[in-house]
Amino acid sequence: MGKYLELNGSNFEATVKEGVSLVDFWAPWCGPCRMIAPVIEELAEAFEGKANICKVNTDDEQDIAVKYGIRSIPTILFFKDGEMVDQMVGAASKQAFEDKINSLLA
Repeated sequence: MGKYLELNGSNFEATVKEGVSLVDFWAPWCGPCRMIAPVIEELAEAFEGKANICKVNTDDEQDIAVKYGIRSIPTILFFKDGEMVDQMVGAASKQAFEDKINSLLA
């Protein structure tokens, strides 16, 4: 069963440097973040072994949020081989996330 990865200052770079990664910047008090949380978990299962599905709690990891210019949450960043290639701000459908991941895996 796939599970998303919790990223922090010590594992962020190592996790996103290879392959495709979706990184969800969120906080526990954020309503839209809680709304897409089940979608993120479903994506972690669907893309297990193909892409990294990750979450960063912006309350705990402010340095990472600042580094990537996160001004509103949820913000979803997409990385390919360590390079940020796309982003989505706000809640979106599971299909929108899947389409983005699949286009990066192609």
